[in-house]
Amino acid sequence: MSTIYIMWLRQVKRYLRSRSRIIGALGQPILYLLALGYGLGQVFQRAGQGNYIEFLAPGIIGMSVLFTSMFNGVEMIWDRQFGFLKETMVAPVSRFNIMFGRVLGGATVATMQGLIVFVLSFAAGFRLHLTHPLVYTALAVIFMFLIALFFTALGTGIASMLTDFQGFQLIMSFVVMPTYFLSGAIFPLVGLPTVMKYITRIDPLTYGVDGLRGSLIASNTFALGFDIAVLAILSLIMLSIGSYLFSKIEI
Repeated sequence: MSTIYIMWLRQVKRYLRSRSRIIGALGQPILYLLALGYGLGQVFQRAGQGNYIEFLAPGIIGMSVLFTSMFNGVEMIWDRQFGFLKETMVAPVSRFNIMFGRVLGGATVATMQGLIVFVLSFAAGFRLHLTHPLVYTALAVIFMFLIALFFTALGTGIASMLTDFQGFQLIMSFVVMPTYFLSGAIFPLVGLPTVMKYITRIDPLTYGVDGLRGSLIASNTFALGFDIAVLAILSLIMLSIGSYLFSKIEI
């Protein structure tokens, strides 16, 4: 447990010390929120779908968590190249504990980033329409963490197989953007063509965004319990896969 805590604390401290990283990670979500929210807002409203900013904000929060989680793998490659990972791996501790601590730390950081975007979205016009805002906001935080846990484990698993930044960034770009755009973060999941309908159903982020949307604006496609169950199961599976790949790292 001490190893998990140490790795978790190191990830969180690294994040809190890097102001440029915090600010830089906010650029794209804010750009998407303002450009898409106000650019397509009138079209969305004329289609009878309501306020697009309120519909879009949960998707942008999910995007922020997704990007921060996945690119957490870059830090592992950095540690690997500069020797810190080797020092950690030769210690007489379980590799699973090392990996799990890193994933928990990365998931915590990504959740914090999502909370910052959540707060900033109010300045763009987002509003909660809930009878119990504190309860459902807490539920939204749980969804943020589950999204972060899955994609941090995925990013860590991919980084375990790579040794250079360029390869990781290429793979991440190939994975991240389709995952985001096919999750229903910027469009409703109802009325889609059959092919698109099935593609969105196999996208893990779909259930995270749907859970966030249901928690924050009560506009979910699936039951919230179903969303949580899917994310929890997928996170456990990905943690197992990521742990296996991490245990095969050669130092």
